[in-house]
Amino acid sequence: MKSTARRRSYGVKGAPYAFLVPATILFALFFALPIGYALWLSLRKVKVSGLGLGSGARKEVWAGLENYTDALTDSELVNGALRVLGYGCIVVPVMLGLALLFALMLDSEKVRLAPFTRLAIFLPYAIPGVVAALLWGFLYLPDVSPFYFVLGKLGLPQPDLLDGGPLYLALSNIAVWGGTGFNMIVIYTSLQSIPAEVYEAAKLDGATPAQIALRIKIPMVAPSLVLTFFFSIIATLQVFNEPTTLKPLTNSVSTTWSPLMKVYRDAFGEGDIYGAAAQAVIIAFATLLLSFGFLRAANRRQKQVAAR
Repeated sequence: MKSTARRRSYGVKGAPYAFLVPATILFALFFALPIGYALWLSLRKVKVSGLGLGSGARKEVWAGLENYTDALTDSELVNGALRVLGYGCIVVPVMLGLALLFALMLDSEKVRLAPFTRLAIFLPYAIPGVVAALLWGFLYLPDVSPFYFVLGKLGLPQPDLLDGGPLYLALSNIAVWGGTGFNMIVIYTSLQSIPAEVYEAAKLDGATPAQIALRIKIPMVAPSLVLTFFFSIIATLQVFNEPTTLKPLTNSVSTTWSPLMKVYRDAFGEGDIYGAAAQAVIIAFATLLLSFGFLRAANRRQKQVAAR
């Protein structure tokens, strides 16, 4: 009897670990193992002997930090990072500002057709990024865009959105159009969890809807704003679909416009998988560092507010 009870106790205690096994295997195969392989490749290089002909002419050898040194001193990678920084300075504040505004509007008591409006704002997020970039790319082309046709009929100037400075606005518009709905849903869900008694007490004190939004709603959804900002930073640093899709439509987008585009070109265009692996590791480390720094600053700020 004791042995049976002991086996049952072990079975109950081990059940959670058994349920974790499939997720652990998937994590190891499709996340941990590729990261480890990328780290290994980033520390290797190919040594060519003679003319590079023959079975033993090309040999994989240890490179140490040579690939990382080359990547950090690569002007194309640095310029791509600066372009992404400018792109993010447009996308993140505009997208989160619109998401917060739409969430506050949908949470208002006077809003009509809230379910339809909520679905309409969220719907662009359901469209794949490549499809959205193609859609907007053709809308940017003067020869096929209905917007340029209307501007021409009205005698108004027709700006080239796929060249120079306007290109940043064109790319940012695609990201804002596709990502605002998701962030709005996150913030709106947080607003719905605020107890109605809080609003009633504020109304009894004579607070206007604008004061309720600024002094009650926005401070109480601050954790959701931090979360959406965190996701937006990661998505901005990993921008790839939009510029890659628009590249065939304009000469202003190079194969190294963003850091990930350069990694893709070096790995699959030039065959330098070792240098591309080092660049990928650097991008991942920079993303982790920025995300960790932002979350730590947000937590410190939240503790300071709570202490008051």
